[in-house]
Amino acid sequence: MSKGNTYENDLLKLIFNATAIANIADNAGTSPLTNLYVSLHTADPGEAGDQTTNEIAYTSYARVAVARSGSGWTVSGNSVSPAATISFPAGTGGAGTATHFGVGTASSGAGKLLYSGTVTPNIVCGSGVTPELTTATAVTED
Repeated sequence: MSKGNTYENDLLKLIFNATAIANIADNAGTSPLTNLYVSLHTADPGEAGDQTTNEIAYTSYARVAVARSGSGWTVSGNSVSPAATISFPAGTGGAGTATHFGVGTASSGAGKLLYSGTVTPNIVCGSGVTPELTTATAVTED
């Protein structure tokens, strides 16, 4: 089974831009998320993982909040990318290599991992390094 292209794009807009899918889904929950949280991982968190699975742990690391709107995410052609570069806190110690990123629902803790993907090229993190994901970072529905 596969999803139709229009629906794939609509689904990404619902998740990343909080845009309703007419007659199917809306964003009218009691307190819908206003941000999604981007994380870095040292290995693929996998489909069974959560936001903490293989999450990087250099000193000063924290997930980055990105608005669930067109100002936070660009959705086009069944693909979603950050609307601007996502900069993580600069490392003040520790180490780790970011090979994957995740997009989830929580600012810390387990959280629901919605999507994950590879970081290319990998980012060697540690003291003085400010990891960034550019607007070329993408997740595609297909």
